[in-house]
Amino acid sequence: MTVYIDCTNLIEKTNFSNYNSTMFTQNKCLVHYCRNLALSTIDENGEISDDKNYCLEHIPDPGKAKEDIYNYIRTHEKIIGLNACGLIFSDIDFTNKKFYGCNFTNCTFVNITSHNAVMRLCIFDFAIFKECNMIKSNTLFSSFSGATFTHTLFTSSEIIQDNFNGIKSYQSSFDDSDLFNSRFINADLVNTSFKNCNLKRTLFYGIKKENVSFKMSNTREALFNSSGSAITLEFGNSIVDGEIQ
Repeated sequence: MTVYIDCTNLIEKTNFSNYNSTMFTQNKCLVHYCRNLALSTIDENGEISDDKNYCLEHIPDPGKAKEDIYNYIRTHEKIIGLNACGLIFSDIDFTNKKFYGCNFTNCTFVNITSHNAVMRLCIFDFAIFKECNMIKSNTLFSSFSGATFTHTLFTSSEIIQDNFNGIKSYQSSFDDSDLFNSRFINADLVNTSFKNCNLKRTLFYGIKKENVSFKMSNTREALFNSSGSAITLEFGNSIVDGEIQ
């Protein structure tokens, strides 16, 4: 049975039709045998163009391509349709930035500050996050599948209908966050905290856990196995007793 969910009111009253055609453009690398996605082309005016390009591996001047993308993010509050697959972002401030339809697959983020950032329909699959602070972020319909988080904070965030399937999380925190209808299927969670979170319809099928806490979260409304059971005795029976040892 197909279920349709009307999420119109969750998209921050955003009219995507007003954005340019670069959003969701997934150009392939110009090398004919390469299946990698091309990096976004930044024109002479510092804006994203529709011109085709190479991937990070094949681009003739990777240094310039990287710097063009870094500068684009620094100089724009709203980033739409950026393809930055494979880049390393270090010591960059994403605070108050708004990302729409961007692709950061296989990127590495080190010591990133990203308070109050907004992300819509963005892809961070297989990305690596180290020492990142994403407090009070607002993320919707985005994917972090296969990503690795180390010493990363998502505390006090709205993380709605996002994909964290297969992630590896070490000494990281989602405390005080709304994780409504997000998925952590087959995630590997170590020293990771989900205290005081909204876990309604959040999926934790097949997770591996070590020192994970769900204290004060509504674990009864989350799903921890594919049979449809909301909770097992391992997690406690009280809505405030979600501690995992």
